[in-house]
Parts: sequence; C-alpha cells; structure tokens
Amino acid sequence: MLLKNVLYFIGSILVFIAGMVVYGIILNANAPTLPEAMVAKGLHYLVNVRIEVNRKNYTLDLYSDSILVKSYHPVFGKNSSSQRTFTNDYATPVGKYEICSVVPDYKYHKLLRLNYPNGKDLSEALKLNLITRKEYDLMSSELEEGECPTLKDENLIIGIHGIGKLNFIFKNLPFVYNWTNGSIAISNEDIDEIYSATKKGTEVVIKN
Repeated sequence: MLLKNVLYFIGSILVFIAGMVVYGIILNANAPTLPEAMVAKGLHYLVNVRIEVNRKNYTLDLYSDSILVKSYHPVFGKNSSSQRTFTNDYATPVGKYEICSVVPDYKYHKLLRLNYPNGKDLSEALKLNLITRKEYDLMSSELEEGECPTLKDENLIIGIHGIGKLNFIFKNLPFVYNWTNGSIAISNEDIDEIYSATKKGTEVVIKN
C-alpha cells in the first residue's frame, strides 16, 4: 500500500511538471525570431547595439540605436531580492557594464561575459575590505584596457548565458525560477540570437 502511494505521488508530480512544460510551449510558440523582429521594425541590420536588463520586470531588451528590436525573458541569481556585493551571494548586480569576452562553448551553451566588477563595484569592494589594494589595482588596470577582470573564483564571473542541457524544460516553465550564480540566463535559442547581434564592448545596463 505504501509503495502504491509513493508511486502515485511521484506520478502526480511528473504529470504536473509535464503539464507545466506543455503550457509553456504553447505560450512560447508565437515568439518571433530576431530576424522576424527586425523585419517588423523595418531594420535590415543592427547598429549601435546595446542591452538593457530589468530585474524587476524580468526583461532583457535588445536595442539597435534607439529602437527596441526584441525583448527576451531572463532569469537571475538565486538571491534575487538583494543588491550584489563583491562576494558569491548569488545576486545579480546592478549597473552599467560591457561585454568583455564571448565564449561560444560554455557549460550553459554560450556566455557573454560582463566586465564585472566595474570601477564602482571595485571601489565598494575595496572600501569593505573584500579585496586588497593589489587586487583593486590589477582589476582596475584590466578594465581600463577593456579586458575582463581577473577573478580568483569562477563563481564570481557574471554574464549573459544560456541554459544548457536542461534548456527544453527550463525555457518552457511558465513561471520564474531564478537559479544562477548571479548571471543572466535566457534560453539557448535566445542566447544564440544575442550572441549573433553583440560583440566585445557591447553595453549592458542592468536595472533594478
């Protein structure tokens, strides 16, 4: 009897998850591709590309100059309610950044790494004794040269990336599930589009 109840419970959970995924597939079915969105905006190519991310509204907006071309639906760090400090607190940072490196083969499909920590982040980290003066000077120099700052802990790397192997499930969840280390995650298909439209130096503004 106990085994039967356990199997029934597990089966119910699997049916619920499958139902949610199917519902998500329906919701996402009519989303335009980036080329389709460009045609709808009368654009033949993208210029002065920039990205604006809004943590509160869960949007990632791709702009060509002043034209909003397409909006995506990102998720953020596990600790979504707090403001990130220079620690591994799983919060998505707020500020103005740039793509400092593009990684085509990443554990979460693709990665557009941001130059986090920026100058403001470094100043705050130094003030709070979270980094040494030597670390501050090194990373400040790297930022000035347009490079990614050197970080001792891989979990401190912040960027925009895909989902990876569980893409089909996570991209079709009809609710928000923040799961990253503080990075911004979108579906594998969406990061492919963003990857094709951006480059090193592209501005990324993250807002509350």
